[in-house]
Amino acid sequence: MRFEGKVALVTGSGRGIGRAIALRLASEGADLVVNFFRNRKPAEATAEAVRALGRRAAVVRANVGDLDGLEELFAAVQEEYGALDILVSNAASGYNRPALGQTPKGWDWTMNINARSLLFAAQHAVPLMQGRGGRIVAVSSPGASRVLPEYVVVGASKAALEALVRYLSVELAPLGIAVNAVSPGVVPTEALQHFAMTRDGLILERLAARTPAGRLATPEDVAGVVAFLCSPEADMIRGQVLSIDGGAALLGTSILDQNP
Repeated sequence: MRFEGKVALVTGSGRGIGRAIALRLASEGADLVVNFFRNRKPAEATAEAVRALGRRAAVVRANVGDLDGLEELFAAVQEEYGALDILVSNAASGYNRPALGQTPKGWDWTMNINARSLLFAAQHAVPLMQGRGGRIVAVSSPGASRVLPEYVVVGASKAALEALVRYLSVELAPLGIAVNAVSPGVVPTEALQHFAMTRDGLILERLAARTPAGRLATPEDVAGVVAFLCSPEADMIRGQVLSIDGGAALLGTSILDQNP
């Protein structure tokens, strides 16, 4: 198993993509720190699934957008395992509104959780990764470079996230730590309920039909790429953003395309 003896922290790992990543890493030998903020029940379910795979799992409540919350999260990692090999910055939030309707509170909340958390999580993670060849993977979004409906603040936060990945990749390389990002396309999870257009299942069917791969990506697809980036085979991949969308972006396919 590629991650036997490794410790992984996946933020926002109670549901969706974060849960799939946690379970994939555990299936390949990693012990987990499962993080959540609002809903403990799904996080506990993820932890139980990790334990069913024969791995250890600690559940830690923390708002990664809050600096004190981050400190408490990494203190728990230190107490539980004393080290860290893999950090997956997956937790995300945001206020989906048009640019002219956005608020300072929405901006700060979104940027702090989606972007600032990566920078300061990395600062906490590095001492725990020293000498272990750590891996940091951030979960971005096509909205970092494309305009999506009412996505201005989330898109800006993901663009900042991708910039941080590049900077951290260069600065942490001498420490043996590789930093990359993945950018899933439309992935059917509960998070899509925040987008009015994707609540209609027919739109998802149309998007799947227009995707060169013939289907939408799943959380498990994303988890597989994250696991690869955390593996020794990906050691020479640094500061990159890997798109996981079945080729949809090559044709300009997005939730903007609503016509049959």
